[in-house]
Amino acid sequence: MGRNRRGRCFNAGVQAEGEVDGRRSRVTIRQVAQQAGVSIATVSRVVNGRADVSSETREAVWRVLRERGYPGSLRARAGRGEGTGTGLVGVTMPLVHPGYFASILAGAAEALYEHDRRIVLCPTRHSRAREVTLLDRLAHGETDGAILVLPEESSEELNALASHGYPFVIVDPLWHLDVEIPVVAAANSSVATQAARHLLELGHRRIGAVGGPANWVATKERLRGYHAALAGDGVLPDESLVRYSNFRIDGGRAETAALLDLPDPPTAIFAFNDSMAIGAMQEAAARGLRIPGDLSVVGFDDTVEATVVVPALTTVRQPLAELGRTAVSVLLRQVHGRRFEPLRIELETRLVLRDSSGRPAQRHGLARRRLVGIDRRMAGCYVPSRKRSGNFQ
Repeated sequence: MGRNRRGRCFNAGVQAEGEVDGRRSRVTIRQVAQQAGVSIATVSRVVNGRADVSSETREAVWRVLRERGYPGSLRARAGRGEGTGTGLVGVTMPLVHPGYFASILAGAAEALYEHDRRIVLCPTRHSRAREVTLLDRLAHGETDGAILVLPEESSEELNALASHGYPFVIVDPLWHLDVEIPVVAAANSSVATQAARHLLELGHRRIGAVGGPANWVATKERLRGYHAALAGDGVLPDESLVRYSNFRIDGGRAETAALLDLPDPPTAIFAFNDSMAIGAMQEAAARGLRIPGDLSVVGFDDTVEATVVVPALTTVRQPLAELGRTAVSVLLRQVHGRRFEPLRIELETRLVLRDSSGRPAQRHGLARRRLVGIDRRMAGCYVPSRKRSGNFQ
């Protein structure tokens, strides 16, 4: 499905087949360009049906492609010429239902509708094999280009896809990518500094950070901003206050539990997305801690859930819908053959103050409520006598 008979796909670095000594051989777009005596970019323009190629050059390229058995689906797409194509744009993303992904998708869909184009939605469920297969299908005539949200592919694989003339844009990359690859993202580091500085200005000195996977770009950049805020306020970093999770509610709750079980727990938690921040609030509530009286919580994204949860969540507002709209704009420049230089666009983000952040409680009060929470969890196993608990009355 989407792969050829030898199990290879777009990132195998090859596209066309021919016969050599009775065996199937493959040719890269670079070899096609060399044999036709043109540039790789010219071959890409021909394959994608661009108008800015002379008829002589176009015929020379197609002569080589025909000899090499270039895929018929792409020849058919190219035959439709500029301004036509399929009218479809692929959008790959791990999931659809969380607010983060849904908002990006809504922005992209609206922008494409304005250009009389439609989306082919491809949820990958964080499966790299599934994503590669979907991209292989999208790139072979089913769509005119793609928006890839949090793609699993490396720079090498994405460069291979680009070399085949398939237009695409990355939204919020997982990894650091080559400068040749167009990227649309949020300004993670600077606004993370704002969020951590907000907690410092309230008087917090022990601020827990709950990030996503440690090797993801978003986690690294937000952690950099967090550390910058601490350094700017003269607070020494404490690695025991930094935890890594999965960007889900359950992960946020689990890592918050670990932070609150420290001998000297944090008085505030900066979670690197709203889902983990909500998990932090759930764990605090389970321990009988007040928010923000005993524990302040700050999130990141400003999804719908941030305004529904009680108390309302202080969080960083990412322009999620605008990420989708901007990605469409960058993609269509490529699809239409306009002059395009690969670039990285960072959209402005800002901190939204709500009710989940406040000044830190007195430490003795927090300590008492932590013990009450422990007693509640141990109910049925051990009940301290009034005499032993009298010190905390």
